[in-house]
Amino acid sequence: MINSNYEANGKAHPRLNGNSNGYAESFTDEIGAQHVGTSYDTPLKPGAFDLPDEEKMKQVESHFREIMDVLGLDLTDDSLRGTPKRVAKMFVREVFSGLNPANKPKVSLFDNKFQYRQMLVEKGIRVQSFCEHHFLPIYGRAHIAYIANGQVIGLSKLNRIVEYYARRPQVQERLTVQIANELKSVLGTEDVAVYIEAKHMCVEMRGVQHEHSSTVTTEYSGKFLNENTRAEFLQAIR
Repeated sequence: MINSNYEANGKAHPRLNGNSNGYAESFTDEIGAQHVGTSYDTPLKPGAFDLPDEEKMKQVESHFREIMDVLGLDLTDDSLRGTPKRVAKMFVREVFSGLNPANKPKVSLFDNKFQYRQMLVEKGIRVQSFCEHHFLPIYGRAHIAYIANGQVIGLSKLNRIVEYYARRPQVQERLTVQIANELKSVLGTEDVAVYIEAKHMCVEMRGVQHEHSSTVTTEYSGKFLNENTRAEFLQAIR
């Protein structure tokens, strides 16, 4: 659930504004335990991109080395010595590369010369993300569709849009909405559908520890709000 009345408008939730640190901490834990999001946009601090990637990796490496040391790991061991540096590179350049708008995919549109007016469905797009509450993987598949409004998009760009928004700490509901909003903006149409089914390692490895459950989130707009159009999309992805 996303609280659009507060955090989405840049306002802190009133339950986090009090003087009681214990109460605020309890509410924060509650959000994480329920896997709840607080905004439609990925929460970023001012100046999030002031540091170049190289400096970010240096700082992440230093902090992660400290974490490993606190956990009692022997950082002189050959197997562990390079881990902080590897993790830093992975965080900045790979699994969280979608945080940086410089990595947003360049999208090319083409005139719909064939006058194709039916839905176009791209299904089975790989989703690899991280739960922002526990920094554990989310993995699954996305299925997206749109009905062209004069122009069409290169098929590979659909996959790249999904990947861009997935490669950041995420909540699945937010990820679904972000992909849909980007498609509507790029294509200039409201006729968009997004369906994601994913497994969450924060559910499988900790907490309830249920390995067979998966989470489905959807976002429909425009003609996909019509029951028949939506049913055609769902039939196509099955």
